[in-house]
Amino acid sequence: MKDNILTPERILEAAEDVLRRYGPSKTTVVDVARALDVSHGSVYRHFASKAELRDAVAERWLARILPPLEAVVGEAGPAEERLRRWFDLLITTKHGRVLEDPELFATYIALASDAREVVQEHVDTLIDQISKIIEDGIRSGEFKSMDAKTTGRAVFDATVKFHKPVHASEWADPKIKDEFEGVWALIVAGLRVR
Repeated sequence: MKDNILTPERILEAAEDVLRRYGPSKTTVVDVARALDVSHGSVYRHFASKAELRDAVAERWLARILPPLEAVVGEAGPAEERLRRWFDLLITTKHGRVLEDPELFATYIALASDAREVVQEHVDTLIDQISKIIEDGIRSGEFKSMDAKTTGRAVFDATVKFHKPVHASEWADPKIKDEFEGVWALIVAGLRVR
């Protein structure tokens, strides 16, 4: 392959494959370059360091979650129903990733733990999406008047057990759905206009 057709996207695809094969602790930029049949210097032209490449891989993985959730945010209809669909989709997506490819999921968790800024941006985006739905509910009179951003953060924090990857080992518990229903009941009781 010639360097002039090497793109960041191709590098990220190769990095994902190499990470799946070797894991995050053993994967090097040289391994990624070798998989692309280029010099490691060619990879460094697109990503200044191994840390930058790893952050980009984590960011790419997290970004795949966002478009379907954003679509729910933009839907018409009652805010409470949209908020529930949003959480159902987030939870189903995260749980599905664990079941579909547990090794790759573990790899991404390791990458994400090092990519704190990338993860924080992702969490901020998720909270913004929740806040937009809550804001719509306030405007429509469905939810009480409150600070949508603060409430969005609180709702996100209240539900982390059900979607934050560090809790993945708990997701196989048969009671997890009932536990979410209990938390959900508290959330909507706090949001609804009485």
